[in-house]
Amino acid sequence: MEGTMNKIPIVFSFDDKMLLPAGVCISSLLSHASADTYYDIFILHDEKSTFPRSGFLEQLSSQFANYKLTYKNTANLFAGAYETRGITIATYYRLLIPELVIEYGKVMYHDVDLIFRSDLSAIFHQTDLRDCYVAGVRSPGGFDEEVKTYRENLGLDSSQYILAGDIILNLDLMRQDGLVDRFKTQVAANSYRYQDMDVLNIVCKGKIKFLPASFCGTVELFRFAAYRKQQSFYSITELEAMQKDGIVHYNGTKPWNAYCPNFDIWWMYYRQSVFYDAKYYFDFFDGKRNEYDSLPLWKRVKILLRFFKPNKK
Repeated sequence: MEGTMNKIPIVFSFDDKMLLPAGVCISSLLSHASADTYYDIFILHDEKSTFPRSGFLEQLSSQFANYKLTYKNTANLFAGAYETRGITIATYYRLLIPELVIEYGKVMYHDVDLIFRSDLSAIFHQTDLRDCYVAGVRSPGGFDEEVKTYRENLGLDSSQYILAGDIILNLDLMRQDGLVDRFKTQVAANSYRYQDMDVLNIVCKGKIKFLPASFCGTVELFRFAAYRKQQSFYSITELEAMQKDGIVHYNGTKPWNAYCPNFDIWWMYYRQSVFYDAKYYFDFFDGKRNEYDSLPLWKRVKILLRFFKPNKK
């Protein structure tokens, strides 16, 4: 079956503490695959990770057949690299994809603190990278003057700076131009505030293609959509498309830790997944009851209405 289907290579990178979110993320990906879409999934991990031997993600096979999992060991190549804001060394592993995923010349990379709500084959095939190394969504950080100044001090135009959590990579061109060595040099020599995202934008500068907001719907972008904020990066039309069925990226507070924007979407997909555990589910909401009860009535009603709204694919 695999050989006759529309195969999309997709890469994830995480460590043991992100295993459950990764399972829910991949479950959402597979649940929205078109009938002829087959996801060839590569998971990057270091030598300390135990999840590749746990069989946890293999539970997905009881629900889906439209995928394959391959684990890729990164060894400890970025041991000692700069960590900040609780973001671990695993974030740098995406920079190794051209060396580790030699099976393809073009792949997608996605973080796992997100939910997919549509099939990805169209945007993957329609994104022509040509002479570009990477495609991604413009970062809304460009509207913050302090962030804008920080990026300018790195020699970057903030309007040309992309988010690194959801990207499409031209591996052939990156290999041809030796980008992995340049990535490694930047990581070793600098302590960038935004870690791999800064490195990716610095090294790929001038060879970046821009994707619509629906490919990386961060909290800030959903806020722009809610308030119909007029700005120069994203049209209202594309923000509305993102709201409808775009990727929901939890780049701030995580819904499995606390209430946050779009938390109900993550929990809906968790309940639908093979990883659902009733005790874990109710322990979370029982533990958050005081926080919920302190909200104004209109906010509580809004949360409940969204939380129990049926999932329309």
